Amino acid sequence: MAENQADLDLTFLYEIADGSDEFIVESIDMFLQQTPMLVTEIGSAISSENWAAAGAAAHKLKPNLGFFGMHTTQGMMQDIEHIAKNGAPEPQVLKEKFENAKVLIEANLAELEKIRAEKSA
Repeated sequence: MAENQADLDLTFLYEIADGSDEFIVESIDMFLQQTPMLVTEIGSAISSENWAAAGAAAHKLKPNLGFFGMHTTQGMMQDIEHIAKNGAPEPQVLKEKFENAKVLIEANLAELEKIRAEKSA
């Protein structure tokens, strides 16, 4: 997967939306509000070497990623959570994994912004 390629699979969202663009837009809005805050929280926790907080925030983000079919990113967050909860024995590895996940999350957010705009038009 290219570094800047989104890993969205919105099949589940479209199935439960049952044709409702309003539901899709509301779901995307919630994700666009929550995700950047959680990513910032993870990044700050990693920077300050607060492994418990990093693991907790990664844990919170995983279901949201799964809901939007971001399975690659969800797996990356699982790795981050696991490393952090084990006290980050190799902090540089954790930082690199987070930076890689962040790039993919940002690509996902940009793609969701486009979809939101299309559905809101």
